[in-house]
Amino acid sequence: MKQRLLKLFPYIGLVVTLLSISCSNSNNSIKMKGSDTEVNLAVNLAEKFTEQDPTFSIAISGGGSGLGITSLLNGQADIANSSRPLSEEEEQQFKEKKIALKTVVFAEDATAFVVHKDLPIDEIDVETLAKILSGEIRNWSELANVYYPINIYGRQSSSGTHSFIKKKLTIEFSNAAKEMTGNAQIIEGVKADKTGIGYVGAGYVAHDPLATQGIKVLEIMEKKGEKAVSPLDEEAINKGAYFFQRPLYQFVLAESWEKVRPFIAFERSTIGRKLIEDHGYYILDSQEDEI
Repeated sequence: MKQRLLKLFPYIGLVVTLLSISCSNSNNSIKMKGSDTEVNLAVNLAEKFTEQDPTFSIAISGGGSGLGITSLLNGQADIANSSRPLSEEEEQQFKEKKIALKTVVFAEDATAFVVHKDLPIDEIDVETLAKILSGEIRNWSELANVYYPINIYGRQSSSGTHSFIKKKLTIEFSNAAKEMTGNAQIIEGVKADKTGIGYVGAGYVAHDPLATQGIKVLEIMEKKGEKAVSPLDEEAINKGAYFFQRPLYQFVLAESWEKVRPFIAFERSTIGRKLIEDHGYYILDSQEDEI
């Protein structure tokens, strides 16, 4: 009797585990850890894949890109989902341990900035956003006719999204920024706080009406006076016109590649590509490189 079990539970930050229990042997058991940005998509991809091939068992957990990469270094995962490239320090650690990797770039993501639905702001420029997140601007009165202290809802330093925003804006985050464990917690925080601003994966809000109730997604101007662009605008993303867009990675242990290959092939299939797009991400030409 073949069974599948889907479990949701907390682990460090957001963690989702999908167990496909079958008559498979350990050679078809895959462990995938890392990015919370990718975790919901990874669960759905794994679920559909194991429906097609129930000989596989796939365990998935989030906790941040850094955790996934560390898990590869420690031999605790076959695949690390990551919303950022490896750092120079991480590349050196893999070289020192003589651990070979393959890199799969399977989708393009956009990071959305969200505020409470009642905040009288619909768009913001990059320079002003940097001043808010660094703590230089601390009250919404500098942008709108309201006198609210700004509350920042961000991610922990292990998050690839945290690193991505920090590098794109060339800032250090304000010490007052709240460190949340994932997209869901940031959304709930901003929904309950009319003074709040946070950043989440656009895919998390693109196709879920419940996720967007109580918030609004800001349009972003790269420079003041320029046309504002929404992270939910597929045409703009395909043109590379949105300032906060980035590739999504899967780092795979080279020694696990043959075992993992059928799952990667499924991601690239018509069904897999549709799932990626349905989650609000955008398809890129897949590529794999040894590190």
